[in-house]
Amino acid sequence: MTKLSDPFGARAKLPGADVFYYRLDALSQVAPVERLPYSIKVLLEALLRNCDGYLVSPEDVERLARWNAKAPEKVELPFMPARVILQDFTGVPAVVDLAALRSAMARLGGDPNKINPQVPVDLVIDHSVQVDTFGSAAALFINAEKEFVRNRERYEFLKWGQQAFENFSVVPPATGIVHQVNLEYLGKVAMTRQMGDDLVAIPDSLVGTDSHTTMIDGLGVLAWGVGGIEAEAVMLGQPIYMLTPDVVGLRLTGRLPEGATATDLVLVVTQILRQHGVVGKFVEFFGPGLDNLSLADRATISNMCPEYGATVGFFPVDNETLRYLRNTGRSEEHVALVEAYTKAQGLFRAADSPEPEFTAVVELDISTVEPSLAGPKRPQDRIVLSDMKEQYRKTLLAPVGPQGIGLQEEELGRTAVVQNNGESEEIGHGAVVIAAITSCTNTSNPSVMVGAGLLAKKAVEAGLHVPPYVKTRLAPGSRVVEDYLKKADLMPYLEALGFHIVGFGCTTCIGNSGPLPEPVANAIQEGDLVASAVLSGNRNFEGRVSPLTKTNYLASPPLVVAYALAGTTDIDLTTEPVGHDPNGRPVYLKEIWPSSQEVAETIAASISPEM
Repeated sequence: MTKLSDPFGARAKLPGADVFYYRLDALSQVAPVERLPYSIKVLLEALLRNCDGYLVSPEDVERLARWNAKAPEKVELPFMPARVILQDFTGVPAVVDLAALRSAMARLGGDPNKINPQVPVDLVIDHSVQVDTFGSAAALFINAEKEFVRNRERYEFLKWGQQAFENFSVVPPATGIVHQVNLEYLGKVAMTRQMGDDLVAIPDSLVGTDSHTTMIDGLGVLAWGVGGIEAEAVMLGQPIYMLTPDVVGLRLTGRLPEGATATDLVLVVTQILRQHGVVGKFVEFFGPGLDNLSLADRATISNMCPEYGATVGFFPVDNETLRYLRNTGRSEEHVALVEAYTKAQGLFRAADSPEPEFTAVVELDISTVEPSLAGPKRPQDRIVLSDMKEQYRKTLLAPVGPQGIGLQEEELGRTAVVQNNGESEEIGHGAVVIAAITSCTNTSNPSVMVGAGLLAKKAVEAGLHVPPYVKTRLAPGSRVVEDYLKKADLMPYLEALGFHIVGFGCTTCIGNSGPLPEPVANAIQEGDLVASAVLSGNRNFEGRVSPLTKTNYLASPPLVVAYALAGTTDIDLTTEPVGHDPNGRPVYLKEIWPSSQEVAETIAASISPEM
């Protein structure tokens, strides 16, 4: 019988389950832990469970149990996450190092098969697909074919790794984006692990080699992005060392008003947290407003954690978490384990749960959120939709910098002509040459994706079309999105506006936009124009999306479709028409914007756990 270290007498049988767990309330002899932030409780459980007097000492546990909200002691703590997630750019070197360790073991006469990750590791291939082809039903196939040709050697190596290593799996190309796959499929919330002779329930937690690993924080899974060396340390059974964090609480009240989306909300959150200053800190969301946010809305907010500068953006487990697990096909047995474990550990938030104590508190009334974009060069520079035209013109004239291009007044009227197959179209500053529904930030959220589809449907029925100089694309974060858009019969309308699926990967969000059509690129360069991109991503730094788009705006998927129709960012979509019907009648955004009831009814009819 294997005897495990348990200096605090915390090991016990989980009520109602045939597994053990390490009770946080066993630390009440050290300090009151009931009102610790949920994110700190997850760290504390990992220390308590792994307390062996070597990697984790009893003093480490006691120091964190005594976490002082107003002045956390800045000491290192050894955190041992439950698993690791990788993507195909930053993750490949980690697999190469494992292979090198096997080679070294063989040279020393040992058994190379003993070199394996000590915790579960998943690598999702999503960073390699580029939008070379768009606007056709063949785009997905052509882009995938080119992806495989360009990356054949890397993919063959990763396939070998999956077959060679234990505890290591690879999600193949054209499946989805790492963070969305993690949210919809890989994330456990609570999981079990064999420790000695016992099966032990533990919180799901992870580090990943991508900054937006934080998206899974929306599911109540503590996670953040790290460098390759830190990820490898965890893979090989070592802790990562971090300073005890401050935890800033963001108290949410109210609910989203009609016409506003989760994208608009996360742009507000990014703006206010940037202003507050949360770099190097944990952010934890609390308050009655949580009951009005879907899990997908929470994931959108957690996804942009790097943009507001925090280490994590954490939502505690609650009934909405359990509902999401069921709706994404997790088994009832697993959901029962999650509920039993989180409630026993004080990790489950209920409406009457006492509010945790935080280092600082910021407040936001969700009902004040308005439709917005962010840009032209930074995600924290939010612009209310009704101010967009005025702000765009200020951007053109402002000195070169985060919010300025530095044009002179006499340069504002510059235009150029896009010549294509005998047809020509004049464009000027603000021409939208990239309109991308992309990124796990938003494609993981059915409300905004269905909203984009419904807006496209109404636009097509009104006789609107997208100007030919706009490079449109739809790159969902998982195959599930395609399934429910097809079931809702919205794909034909998106495709009618040029939003064909171009790939299941990061694409435009990480700069894999592909080249602009030559006639468009020539017109921009010859006219020295300030062209625009509008994308549903999380970053818009100059030069990232495309070298030819000097102004880049983050927006919700419905607004991406709207700006594609308008063909320019030099427009006030609240007062000017988004286009004209075949009879020349102006069509306004408010006429084609779907109501929240329409969106909700479509989601209810088109999404099922089997997807």
